[in-house]
Amino acid sequence: MVNFVLQRHWIGRIRLALTLLGLPFTVSSPGLRSTLSCSSSYPLRTSQTIRPITSGLCHLYTTGVRTMPSSAAPHVKSRCPLYPGSKLKRFLVPDDKVDWSQSLPQYKAVDHTDPSVVKKPAWADPEIGSFSPQFNVVDGGVDRTSFEGNYKTEKGKPLNPRGRTGVTGRGLLGRWGPNHAADPIVTRWKVDAKGAKMNHPVSKRPILQFVSIKRKDCGEWAIPGGMVDPGEQVSLTLQREFSEEALNSLTLPPSERAKVHERITKLFKSSGLQVYKGYVDDPRNTDNAWMETVAVNFHDESGDSVSGLPLQAGDDAGQVKWVDVDSSVPFYASHSRFLELVAKERKAHW
Repeated sequence: MVNFVLQRHWIGRIRLALTLLGLPFTVSSPGLRSTLSCSSSYPLRTSQTIRPITSGLCHLYTTGVRTMPSSAAPHVKSRCPLYPGSKLKRFLVPDDKVDWSQSLPQYKAVDHTDPSVVKKPAWADPEIGSFSPQFNVVDGGVDRTSFEGNYKTEKGKPLNPRGRTGVTGRGLLGRWGPNHAADPIVTRWKVDAKGAKMNHPVSKRPILQFVSIKRKDCGEWAIPGGMVDPGEQVSLTLQREFSEEALNSLTLPPSERAKVHERITKLFKSSGLQVYKGYVDDPRNTDNAWMETVAVNFHDESGDSVSGLPLQAGDDAGQVKWVDVDSSVPFYASHSRFLELVAKERKAHW
């Protein structure tokens, strides 16, 4: 008992020190069950190197962002005890047993594919057995390659490159293997009545605003994004998802839709800042299906591109508005990390 109390004492000191330094903290000790936080995000880091690349309609500039090694911060939201949209409890996987290379003979993941996926909508694959997908390649228009590199398969099913999640099947995800998404981060400077940039009173840096939607499922502010359609260029997905989710373009009259399309196209043809490309620690992930995304910032520097457009939420959003980019706002999931990277690259307040 004394040893346990002492252990908790030094663990507490280490936790405090790492928290003050802004570093992740996980503990795996015999007899101690890992505590999983569904609200935490995988850590990201940037370099000062900016490399231009071209993707379809838009020119992207990458910040050299990548995730920390998975061993430093195993995907935690992907191991939330309760799978979203259900009452299903995951098999709890300790931090030190997440990687497939670690032996876990008692591992009995729960098989789960949501009824909405089982109904075979256009965006979902059939069950394996009724068809034989080709993994790690573009398979009949469906991109089954991963930003993480080649992933392994077992018994004809792909294995999550970040390790065990406690659930097999596809859960709420449509595709076996990687499910590709795109997150457009559209920003502008916050200005006063005279059009001058407004600085934050504490950081003294100019304040960025981004077009944000309020998610219906959790009520948090998020980046408007969505899934990449088969054969679709990511640049088109970014523009389409922003138009549909933030401007509700599908409901506009043809004349107004043309004007909106012109302004949006102008912005999305400008140089975009690619802030992240890779695996997403998402609570919907399973052992056989997982989320990956490309997050790109499109900045309206002069405020004459999309700033004047009337924002209107699409079907997937509850509300939409320009929201200040600020660390005190509880943004959805990993979106907070993406916005922090944008703020740092734009030398704005965070």
